[in-house]
Amino acid sequence: MPAMPRQDPPQQPPPVQRLRVRYAKRGRLRFTSHRDFSRAFERAVFRARIPMAYSSGFNPHPRISYAGASPTGAASEAEYLELALAEVLVPAEVHRQLDESLPPGLDVLAVVESPGGSLSDLLQASRWRIEVDVPAADAERAVAAFLAADEVSVERMTKRGLRTFDARGAVTSLAVVAPDEAAADGTSTVVELVLRHGEPAVRADDILTGMTQLGGLTPGGPALLTRLDQGPYDEATGEVGDPFAS
Repeated sequence: MPAMPRQDPPQQPPPVQRLRVRYAKRGRLRFTSHRDFSRAFERAVFRARIPMAYSSGFNPHPRISYAGASPTGAASEAEYLELALAEVLVPAEVHRQLDESLPPGLDVLAVVESPGGSLSDLLQASRWRIEVDVPAADAERAVAAFLAADEVSVERMTKRGLRTFDARGAVTSLAVVAPDEAAADGTSTVVELVLRHGEPAVRADDILTGMTQLGGLTPGGPALLTRLDQGPYDEATGEVGDPFAS
């Protein structure tokens, strides 16, 4: 008997609404990998009974688009994703339902309707705070050495193996700032950084590596990296904007 031809999977209906979500990774949850977060978020969507649109194919999955995820170990106040929905919902109600369904430390900060276009294209730069256990004078010397260099080569292990790349070109501003109540212990030196996004993707820990190489920093413990903002980059002011305002 001849084999029956394989039937194509049913096509899912298109989404009727798209929502953009800003969320934070705080405390111990900063060690959550992107894969672990995506699993936790999908469980939260299921618990909250959000009517998701699904992809077509033999293994449909909820249509969630992640953009500009921070590296494992970094805290963040500016992580973004987009949901495609099968029903039109009130963004404020989705905000409440998702925040109640996620564990403390993975916190939903805002939910808005998508105006269309690519969310990833709006995430052009990030503003970071680096809290490092070194004297402020040492950090200032390392910052000055980094900014004075035409190129700063750093190495990092990636999925494709060990890569060497220039970290200097991605930095638009780097400075030691006065510590505030947000510092981990009140004694850390705080460095603020603005990074352009590009290829290869330069991370805040790469900048710290470059500062350590050039300035001979010897931190007393691991640095705390926190992404404060992520969004469009203003060439005139050097500031990182709000992607939800675009």
